[in-house]
Amino acid sequence: MQLDPKRWFTEICKEGGLAFSLAIKEKLHAQTTPYQHIEIYQTEAFGRLMVIDGFIMLSERDNFFYHEMMAHPVLFTHPHPRRVLIIGGGDCGTLREVLKHEGVKQVQQVEIDEQVTRLAEKYFPELCQSNNDPRAHFHFGDGLRFVAQAPANSVDVMIIDSTDPIGPAEGLFQASFYADCQRLLGDKGILVHQSESPLIHLDLLKKMRAEMKKGGFSQVRTLTYPQCVYPSGWWSATLAGHALPCFREQDAAAKNFPTRYYNVDIHRASLAIPEFLRQTEESS
Repeated sequence: MQLDPKRWFTEICKEGGLAFSLAIKEKLHAQTTPYQHIEIYQTEAFGRLMVIDGFIMLSERDNFFYHEMMAHPVLFTHPHPRRVLIIGGGDCGTLREVLKHEGVKQVQQVEIDEQVTRLAEKYFPELCQSNNDPRAHFHFGDGLRFVAQAPANSVDVMIIDSTDPIGPAEGLFQASFYADCQRLLGDKGILVHQSESPLIHLDLLKKMRAEMKKGGFSQVRTLTYPQCVYPSGWWSATLAGHALPCFREQDAAAKNFPTRYYNVDIHRASLAIPEFLRQTEESS
């Protein structure tokens, strides 16, 4: 059976030998920016869908898994996160979650393609609810350059909310970039970077962890969570620091803001990894 491309959007994951399709009602927007091709669809079952260069970035129905797990585990791991830098994250969902933490005093977000944010404001306004928070500061430009030029010890937590390691995001997965991140974070800062599917992209995850260590981070730790519109439906984020502490369980259990997925038990469970991934950690 062939799917009608007018009624279905299909993402093909060549390295995984699989594809994922969503029934669509209509295409709402399409444009090519200087950096990438962006499409917005209205789907039958997953609400609105953002696609960049043929790859699904987010859906209304399940984006909360990703945004909550990119923000809350790292913020509840750092002892006192006040200054946060987000590289990427143009849809602003991660920013919204970060700003739920009252102790955070400043968030800088560096997105190379301003149009991603403008389209999110139009088509995913619920993700942009905190864009006018006085603690939020937007920079539209090259994240690599921003990090290279930022002063040392100026950030407590870095969140690398990037697309796949191709095109504009390729340099964000290399040791030279992680070395610049380590300089900004100093000895006590923590970085988290989305690290693809442990099942489909294991080689990339292994290389990424190695690059983090080459860049100067002495400890790395990967957590996993579901993400049904991404290849395999299983995704990960990797923490890096000099001495990653245990997360602040009491604070996470007593959080004073709403979440849809994240809680203290989910945080604890996300750190439990299968044997094949444990072997990767031990060998890196």
